[in-house]
Amino acid sequence: MANLKIIRDRIKSVKNTKKITEAMRLVAAAKVRRAQEQVIATRPFADALAQVLYGLQSRLRFEEANLPLLRQREVRSVGLLVVTGDRGLCGAYNTNVIRRAENRAKELKAEGRDYKFILVGRKAVQYFQRRNQPISATFSGLEQIPSAAEASQIADELLSLFLSESVDRVELVYTKFVSLISSRPVIQTLLPLDPQGLESSDDEIFRLTTKGGDFEVQRQKVSTEVRSFPRDMLFEQDPVQILDALLPLYLNNQLLRALQESAASELAARMTAMNNASDNATELIGSLTLSYNKARQASITQELLEVVAGAEALG
Repeated sequence: MANLKIIRDRIKSVKNTKKITEAMRLVAAAKVRRAQEQVIATRPFADALAQVLYGLQSRLRFEEANLPLLRQREVRSVGLLVVTGDRGLCGAYNTNVIRRAENRAKELKAEGRDYKFILVGRKAVQYFQRRNQPISATFSGLEQIPSAAEASQIADELLSLFLSESVDRVELVYTKFVSLISSRPVIQTLLPLDPQGLESSDDEIFRLTTKGGDFEVQRQKVSTEVRSFPRDMLFEQDPVQILDALLPLYLNNQLLRALQESAASELAARMTAMNNASDNATELIGSLTLSYNKARQASITQELLEVVAGAEALG
């Protein structure tokens, strides 16, 4: 009977755990929808900014514009901006991006270049602080759905490091959102800005939909129609000055988009992890129930044998 009570208590515990993991899965799914809405909401500004940059690019050569954010210099030190989450329970999301950042740091060290980390997310901060890695700045406690203000705060730190020549290049290590069950850590050079990176290209945004009661993601191509400024357009200011004012905005936009992709990847990873945990709990409950039934049947059989043996002894 003691064994039966232990199994009953464990079944009850696993059922309670399943309720929690299922609730966390639904919360993560709702937040993924919010992340999607934010991506779509920021598209008009990004498109308008791109149109102005494309127009300026058609009127002047970016390579000839002597601007600090476009200036290439010898790379002696690299700033690695690593974006992770503040919490766990999201599968290998944090581990994968941290491993990618570590490998990149080893590559830079092998090339004879210095590096320093700019860390976003409590998981990255805790990991690299425990290993006494060179850390220039940390950001944690950010909103689950990144905001433009938070992206601007991080961009200001990056600009300060780059313009003061504390670092000669800034690389972003983040997780690119592919689907609800797939994401991959990638590296993108943020500074100096590459003029070729401002060229027109088809972009993508993700849309979360439901099919047959299940979530699925559709990648939608967003085609940006490039329209050059009219030849007779006059600028009140020098186009180079306009470009100098717009490039920090472009950097902010690039950073905000990366934060949005990372947030969506984290939420999707958490949703998948909690879904797997719920499935495992269901299997464990079935296995425990089978063990309980077997133990109960064995207990009943033992009691019947004892009654029969007792009756025979009295007879």
